[in-house]
Amino acid sequence: MKLTKEILRDVEQERINQIAQHYENLSLVQDFIVLSEEVGEVAQALQTGQTWAKLSDKQDIYKELVQVAAVAIKMAEKVKRDK
Repeated sequence: MKLTKEILRDVEQERINQIAQHYENLSLVQDFIVLSEEVGEVAQALQTGQTWAKLSDKQDIYKELVQVAAVAIKMAEKVKRDK
């Protein structure tokens, strides 16, 4: 559980960063597009070492996964808030 708590703190910090960057005004559809882009960055990062990999594939996979989680949480917050 210690590792989970550490990861959740990182996700919470990413949410704080999103709020500071004014990403709260996007529609749910726009959020889904952002989420898809973030998932794509995880897929790209996982390709490191493949012959078709680009230099940008060497991004930090953990960082990208935290961003995916933060965007998904943002979407869940919006859905729950709008009920």
